[in-house]
Formats: sequence, C-alpha cells, structure tokens
Amino acid sequence: MLLLLLQVTLMTYNLRFDTVNDGENRWDLRKEHLAAVIRHEAPHFLGTQEGLHHQLEYLSMELDGYGYIGVGRDDGVKAGEFSAIFYDTRRVDYLEDSGKTIWLSETPEIPGKSWDAALPRVLTYGGFRIKSTSDTIYVFNTHFDHVGQLARENSSRLILDEIRRVAGNRPFVLMGDFNVTPQNPVYRILTYGDDGLNDAMMVTETAPVGPKFTFEGFAVRNSAEAVRIDYIFVPKGMRVRGYAVISSFRNGNYPSDHLPVVARVEF
Repeated sequence: MLLLLLQVTLMTYNLRFDTVNDGENRWDLRKEHLAAVIRHEAPHFLGTQEGLHHQLEYLSMELDGYGYIGVGRDDGVKAGEFSAIFYDTRRVDYLEDSGKTIWLSETPEIPGKSWDAALPRVLTYGGFRIKSTSDTIYVFNTHFDHVGQLARENSSRLILDEIRRVAGNRPFVLMGDFNVTPQNPVYRILTYGDDGLNDAMMVTETAPVGPKFTFEGFAVRNSAEAVRIDYIFVPKGMRVRGYAVISSFRNGNYPSDHLPVVARVEF
C-alpha cells in the first residue's frame, strides 16, 4: 500500500498591537505590507500574537479564504490581545468544538495571570482536518510573558501537559512568541528528553533561510541586540522540509517589530 505523506506550511507572526505610539510604524501604515507577506507565503496555518480584534478582522478580510479561532485575553471574548490561529478553509476544515483558549496561569479556565507574569497570557488551540487526505492535526499557538521567568517556565509545563491531553498521539505543532532565546531554561523544558519537542530550525532538512533572529524592532538595523524568540516546535518524528525567517521590509522598516517564521512540515 502506498503511504501518502502530507506537507503543511506553518507561519507564526507577532503582529505588534495597534498603538498610536508607533508613529510611522503604526498599524494603519503597515497593515497592507504585513497582509501581503502572509498572502505570499500562503500558509495552511498562521499563528498570530498581539493582534487586537480589529486587526484580526482586517486580516480576515485581506486573507481570502481564511478563517480564525481565538479570544481576547482580557475577557475571553474580544477585549485585549489574541493568540489567534488562522486557517485556510480551502485546504483544511476546522473540527467544530475542538478549539479552546486557556490562560497560562494557575486558573487556566479563568482570564487572569499568575506567578510573576506582568500580563495575562494565553494558549489557543484547535483540531483541523486536511481536506486532501482527511488527516487530523492539532495546532497550538501562544505568547509567553515578557517579564516573568517563573511564569514562562510554568507556562511551558502547562502547555506540554495540555498538548498531551488534547492531541495524544495525533500530529500537532506548537508555535508562537516565547519571549526567550534558546539559552533560556524555558527552551530546555520544551525540548528536553524523549517527549520533548523539536525546534523546526534545528531539524530542517534544507538549510534555514533568512536572518538568525526574529525580533529586532521595526527598523532594519542588523543590530547585535536582535534575538530569536519566535519558534515553531514539532513532535519528534515529524519531518521539517524547510524553515525560513521572512525579512521583507519597505523604506527601512519591517511590517512588524517581529519577523514571521515559516516552516514546511511533513507527516
């Protein structure tokens, strides 16, 4: 019997929330470029961070054929930043009632924060069926706290437990803005041991494309302070065919203060 392997394109992208404080980099001046970058990569799944409801609605209109799941972290409805998951409805079906958002805290079902976190943080996930093969994959998307180390470490453990509970032995991916470099203990928690996850950049079968960093701010500076804090993680056994950090810019500025990360995986 011929075994058919399925290739899926993933993207994680911190959109930078809409604020007038960004001046020449405010949302209304960069949103068209940002949407164009996503359309060009045409991912099956896009995990976004920091997007406010109206930003997600704009992308929903600009990304023809895409739907999204997720809720605002402030109230569990529309208020505050989302960690949303966009999916291409032409290629995948969302499994009804499989989606959920939990808070990275001691009370995951209730909006709020715990430990030393500066802000509420969430994990959004859902199950999806690939139309061409009827295979199911679970997609997890998150945004870790930028201050609290204990919160990040406990968030990592909470997410790994949730993945095991929800996905079981089925294919899954975890992506997002983790606000840590690979030298941070959080990275080890996520990747250590037989049950740990693979960093897509480290196991890609073709050479990584683009910068080694994912966060530099809006200005293109190639600065020594630029760091890699946005990741796509996959379970061991899932092949990563390609990996890229997209550094598209106009007039010396990126369309967000983070660069999007793209991976092509096969299962």
